[in-house]
Amino acid sequence: MSAGGLKKRSLSLAGHATSIALEPEFWAVLEAEAGRRGQSLSALVAGLDRNRGERPLASACRIAALNFAKN
Repeated sequence: MSAGGLKKRSLSLAGHATSIALEPEFWAVLEAEAGRRGQSLSALVAGLDRNRGERPLASACRIAALNFAKN
């Protein structure tokens, strides 16, 4: 875990390596949602990446995690 309580993950999105730093609580929700859907965390984040528009990927992940947690 890095400073500020963020946990960095390396993922391959659209054939490119990238890393995202989120709080562990957000990662836990995203992992649970990926499991519920029967897909990998990378596949879930790739879908978020495709649909995020101009929003930074980390922000899109946090907002998605909030929405998944509400539902």
